[in-house]
Amino acid sequence: MELKHKTLVLQVRTGTDEGRKQAVLETWFREQVKSEVPPLIAKWEPLLGVKVKRFFVQRMKTRWGSCSPHSGSIRLNSELAKKPLGCLEYIVVHEMAHFLEPHHNDRFVAIMDKALTQWRSRRRELNAAPLSHEAWSY
Repeated sequence: MELKHKTLVLQVRTGTDEGRKQAVLETWFREQVKSEVPPLIAKWEPLLGVKVKRFFVQRMKTRWGSCSPHSGSIRLNSELAKKPLGCLEYIVVHEMAHFLEPHHNDRFVAIMDKALTQWRSRRRELNAAPLSHEAWSY
């Protein structure tokens, strides 16, 4: 897999079926997110005063992320690899903020406002595009 300018080049053996191509592509996206998350968690743990014990990256159909404050885990959508890094950072901070406040109430908004002042613009940017892109040409 190679990224050239704004084109992702997938090199597979001749005759590789579409399902295998899709699986290779999804693995690559998942690995991109996995590599970007640890520095973000390391940056935000001391700022928010929370500890992320584990994070998972998987393809999610309806959410950018989710968390389990009790277990200290965060789950992130592999589709975030297709978005600007600031959008991934927003989702990481959003899920970590839920460790402090589980609901999207005034306290949660105050935590987000204090931690990541531009979170609303990143949310707009993220939600302006579809969750995923299903029509790929090989």
